[in-house]
Amino acid sequence: MGRYTGPKCKLCRREGLKMFLKGDRCATEKCPFTKRPFAPGQHGKSQKKPSNYAVQLREKQKVKRIYGLFEQQFRVMFQRAAKAKGVTGRTLLQLLERRLDNVVFRLLFAVSRNQARQLVRHGGVLVNGHKVNIPSCIIKQHDKISVSKDEAIRKIVKAMVEKISKERSIPEWLTLDKEALVAEAVRLPEKEDSQLPINEQLIVELYSK
Repeated sequence: MGRYTGPKCKLCRREGLKMFLKGDRCATEKCPFTKRPFAPGQHGKSQKKPSNYAVQLREKQKVKRIYGLFEQQFRVMFQRAAKAKGVTGRTLLQLLERRLDNVVFRLLFAVSRNQARQLVRHGGVLVNGHKVNIPSCIIKQHDKISVSKDEAIRKIVKAMVEKISKERSIPEWLTLDKEALVAEAVRLPEKEDSQLPINEQLIVELYSK
């Protein structure tokens, strides 16, 4: 499967939102989005009013890039949400928040979702005591997420938690024992837990065409 290898900051500028794709750098004055908060390209500063389709497409692209998914992965996630009971848009956001790579990011084990994905793929995360190296694994209520017993990995993650906890907090649907590096999903996440400016209804409208 291919992967995006271009400038990550260009994605933030394209979506008009700082998505913290580069971790620490995004919080500094060196962040390109801070210097140039407009879309890339020679027409980036134009104020042309977008069509309804363009607004819907941009919302889908924004969410897809925030969570680090490819088009096919995102479409499969939407189809899963559409088949489930409840409101499709909210179910979609709930599924995205419950992805293991996102949970690892939310638990402050990594500075970005990309780094969280690497930690999972390298076997640094356990779910209910079992090693899981699939970033797309969906966490269920009462699942326990912990860090591998490898001392080198635990040392790095513990330092990461101490550092990042000064900048952002863990969402209420997750609890974490910082000493043992063991967390639990005490409930399923709600839209408000994402703390992201997302209009999920636009995505539903886009895929309903």
